[in-house]
Amino acid sequence: MGTDTAEFSFELRTCRWAEREWPPDERETDAYPLVARQLGTKRRRWDTIVLECDPSALRERAKFGPKRLDSDLLHVVRNAPRAWTYYRDALPDPGYPWRYVRESVHRAADRGVLDTRKQGNRIQIRRKWPYPAWVERIVAIENKPDLDASAARALASQLEFDVGMALADEVWVATRQTDGRVEPVLFEDLPVEAGILVLNSATLDAEIAWHPRQLAVEEPGTRIIERPGGGDRDGSAARFEFADPDAKAETRLAIAERAYERGWRSFVETMRPDCRRFTLRERDGTQLVPYCTAKDCQPTGAECGGSCSKFEPEPPAWRTRGWPIEGGPGKRCQQLLAARRRRRRPGQNH
Repeated sequence: MGTDTAEFSFELRTCRWAEREWPPDERETDAYPLVARQLGTKRRRWDTIVLECDPSALRERAKFGPKRLDSDLLHVVRNAPRAWTYYRDALPDPGYPWRYVRESVHRAADRGVLDTRKQGNRIQIRRKWPYPAWVERIVAIENKPDLDASAARALASQLEFDVGMALADEVWVATRQTDGRVEPVLFEDLPVEAGILVLNSATLDAEIAWHPRQLAVEEPGTRIIERPGGGDRDGSAARFEFADPDAKAETRLAIAERAYERGWRSFVETMRPDCRRFTLRERDGTQLVPYCTAKDCQPTGAECGGSCSKFEPEPPAWRTRGWPIEGGPGKRCQQLLAARRRRRRPGQNH
């Protein structure tokens, strides 16, 4: 299988470790960990996200289906009343034209998460279920298997953004365990608020090298938009902007919804499982990872595509004769990963 020095391979192992072992510290919690990868905002994308969820509320979230609720749908389902009400009287002013809200109402009804009816020319709505507060905490992890001094310096600005904005409750850096100790220079280059996790990706054992600080997610976030450019002696002030706490809460929920839909096993959606050289190999008896038999490696999404010189499409007979179950091996890979993703979401394991 090779080593896990490649960031993508290490990232999959980090996700599997988090799914099995979270939280890494000794605090007592009943929270259920839900893990996703490669998610964030337009300004910041995290390698791994761990949602600490209320177990009973997570089951209530399952009533709304496996797909994410985008911000427009959340506006509708979170504010839908118990009794039939004209939608414009029931929902807060969205700040954009009501015709878009009406489209969201129809989308919610089509997905079966909202009741609608017409009273004259008016559309009335009624909630099916209250939208639960299922996310307790959001933890962001950056994966750097080889965390040398230069990698730490490059990562520092990203972590400073995370600490300033405080969209996540905690931020961590996960690095590969080596025979040597973690050098002090790495701690000097990283914000002290970020935790450092040392992971043995072969055995999925981990230890905390530096504990993170709880970030102020309920307070305004700050983002530096311009730094002084005159060197060490430049005493001019940096320019920055604030992020409103309510806007942050909406962004956090939108990230959580995307994580709920995708999980971390969605890597197959960016690859070509319909290539006859693509397969899934099992690690630890529970984790399926992509493997290319032509290149004898674990490929990334960028490496596994139609432009790959080794790409060979499955023979049509594999897909048209239901081999082995409703399609060729590529389809079966997708089904296996989708089933494992569903099992990690209580109430969706069917």
